[in-house]
Amino acid sequence: MTDAIDETVIRVATAADVDGVRNCVDAAFTPFAIRIGRTPTPMLADYKALIAEGRVFVADREAVIGGVIVLQREAEAILVETLAVHPVCQCRGVGQYLLTRAEAEARRAGKPRVRLYTNELMTENLIWYPKRGYVETDRREEDGRRRVFFAKTLAD
Repeated sequence: MTDAIDETVIRVATAADVDGVRNCVDAAFTPFAIRIGRTPTPMLADYKALIAEGRVFVADREAVIGGVIVLQREAEAILVETLAVHPVCQCRGVGQYLLTRAEAEARRAGKPRVRLYTNELMTENLIWYPKRGYVETDRREEDGRRRVFFAKTLAD
C-alpha cells in the first residue's frame, strides 16, 4: 500500500532501497552523534534485514528517500523503532506523515496504541512528539542510553 503527500509517496521499502534508507538515517542522525557522545542506535541497525522483514516504510520523492520509519509489532501496540527525516526534507510534513502511517498500521493490526522513544539529548523530539499527541510515559537508561518513552492511544 502506498500513500502520497504532494509528490512524496509513503511505501513499504524494498531490497533496492537499502542504500537510500541508510543514507537517510545517517544524514538524519549524524548531527546528534556529537551531542549524544556516541553513534545513535538507528545508525547501527541492519536495514537489509529489517526491510526483508517488511518493517520499513519510506517517504520516496522522485526516487530519493527523504524519510524512513521502522515499525515493530508488540502485543498491545506498534513500536516506532526509528523515525528519520533527511535534513533536506525536514519541516515539510514528512515526519508527521510517517507517524500517521504508523498509526494507520496500528489500526490495521488491531493495536490500540503507538509507542516510540527518543534519546533524552534529542531535545527537539521532546517538544515535537507531544505536539502530535504523544504523551511521555517513562524515562530510563537502556544499553547505556538515556531514553524518553512516549505513547499515543488511538481513537476508534
